[in-house]
Amino acid sequence: MDIPRIFNITESAHRIHNPVTPEKLAVLGSALRMEPGTRVLDLGSGSGEMLCTWARDHGITGTGVDMSSLFTEQAKLRALELGVADKVRFIHGDAAGYVSDEKVGVAACVGATWIGGGVAGTIDLLKRSLGAGGIILIGEPYWRQLPPSEDVARGCLAQSISDFLLLPGLIASFSRLGCDVVEMVLADQDGWDRYEAAKWLTMRRWLEANPGDELAETVRAELTSEPLRYTAYTREYLGWGVFALMPR
Repeated sequence: MDIPRIFNITESAHRIHNPVTPEKLAVLGSALRMEPGTRVLDLGSGSGEMLCTWARDHGITGTGVDMSSLFTEQAKLRALELGVADKVRFIHGDAAGYVSDEKVGVAACVGATWIGGGVAGTIDLLKRSLGAGGIILIGEPYWRQLPPSEDVARGCLAQSISDFLLLPGLIASFSRLGCDVVEMVLADQDGWDRYEAAKWLTMRRWLEANPGDELAETVRAELTSEPLRYTAYTREYLGWGVFALMPR
């Protein structure tokens, strides 16, 4: 069980696998007003930066689940580096359908709502682990401005314009799902740059070290095309944010 290898290659140097900076992640942790000892579940936990830094800064305990064996091992190493290995644990596995044995104060899926078949299904999944008065975290893209054509939407790696909503529409959709929006932290273009542009140096270094690899042509093609695609489309049209929700 693992994610497609291309992601393990292009994001191998990432600590955060979303377009959010460490500073924004810290702002989010403070905004949630978590008490020490709060249990946090993170489905699609990547390299564990959210759980590890929040354990260090706020005294939370937590469990992360991710399909990438590489990212899961990186998360365990990060926990050791920050001295919080006794507070957080990371499971290599499929987050889809994962329910915590104990109720948690924060149930998160930040940038991986495909595990529940979309936002609505992911919220329903997270509710199964959530204790009374707890908070759900959803990380999701939205249109900063509507693309003028379907071709532009596809340039943002969407299938169509209808894949995402404008920010007010996304907020309204949470309300229709029976949730109050109680906080949000939005990525900015610098956060997108750090997420996307950091891949390019990783790919170049990987190509230099692995010229004969079966994925070398794929990685070379991405390195050639991605800087232009990203700056022409994603950077201008696509937003991303983490939204804190409480079921009504």
